[in-house]
This record gives sequence, structure tokens and C-alpha cells, in this order.
Amino acid sequence: MTTVSIRGEAAASREWAAARESSSDKALISRIAAGDQSAMRALFARYRVALYRWLLRLLDDEALAEDLLSEVFFDVWRHAASFEARSSVLTWLLAIARYKALSARRRRTDAELDEATVSTVLDIADDPEVTLQKKNRAEALRQSLPRLSPKHREVIDLAYYHGKSIKEIAEIVGINEATVKTRMFYARRKLAELVETT
Repeated sequence: MTTVSIRGEAAASREWAAARESSSDKALISRIAAGDQSAMRALFARYRVALYRWLLRLLDDEALAEDLLSEVFFDVWRHAASFEARSSVLTWLLAIARYKALSARRRRTDAELDEATVSTVLDIADDPEVTLQKKNRAEALRQSLPRLSPKHREVIDLAYYHGKSIKEIAEIVGINEATVKTRMFYARRKLAELVETT
């Protein structure tokens, strides 16, 4: 009985902390809308790492991810008053970051690869040593994730690395929940196939 009570209290404590942080985030956005620079610094400190990692996984380009991170927070500064609180602040930030990453990716499709860039691209399929080093399932999954299509990788990333719900993923990506579920199904199936071949 005590174990159940302690677990229940821990879950309730986590929910309370999440609710407090969410209301704290909304208060920060309100203060940012009023021009409070310290609130902007606090929001940046809270979410910069998560957003940077999200952008880096979407773009696989450190410099571009850093640039877009700055643009995301600049947009927050300029448009904080437009935040409607229909979702969490993090969900709103991830949606802004995703839009900027997709726009940057579209602009990059015509860019030519120079020899320096080509030499840094790893070809893991041709390297038997890399294949032998994949000893555990977690490593195999991590290696397989970039081989998914961008749409599938995106929903897997949001669900498992950011802990977002189907509803939140739908809001961030701008699709309906049924489409998110379908993408999750096919992404998991493809990951299983990729892990089996590694």
C-alpha cells in the first residue's frame, strides 16, 4: 500500500510541477509581450537546449540550427502578444522552430555540396566496423532514425525525444491526429525493419 501511495504522490507531484511550469511559461510570455527582457532571458535559458537539439536533428547542420534558434527567439520577442495559450509554450516554440527548419530545408535543396561537406558525410552502410559496433538495440535505433523519411522521423522525434502527445504533435506539425497515428505506425514498422538489418 505504501508503495502505491508513494508512486501516486510522485506522479501527482510531477503533474503539479508540469502545471506550475506551464503557468510559469505563460506568465513569461505575458511579460515578454510587455517588453520584459529578463523574462526573455529566462525563457531562452529554459528552452534553448531542447530547441537547439530539435533543430539539429531536423537539419543536421550545427551552424544553421544555431541561426534558426536565434530566429525562433527573435520571433517570440516580436510576437509574444499573439500567443493564444491553446497549447503549451514548448509546443508553440517547437512549432515555430519546425516551420523555420522546413523553410531552411526547402531553401537548401538547390545548394551544391562542396568537397569539404561531402568528405564529412559518413557512409555507415559501407563500413563493416560500424555495423559490428552496433551491439545493443538502443544504438541500432539511434543509427536507424536518420534513415527514416523526414515526416516519419519528425513524429518519432517529437514523441520519444520530446515526450509529446499525439494531439501536441498534430498541433506542432499542422496535421490531424489520425495522420500522426498513421505516420507513427509506419515509422515504427520501418524502424523495426531497419534495426533487423543492422
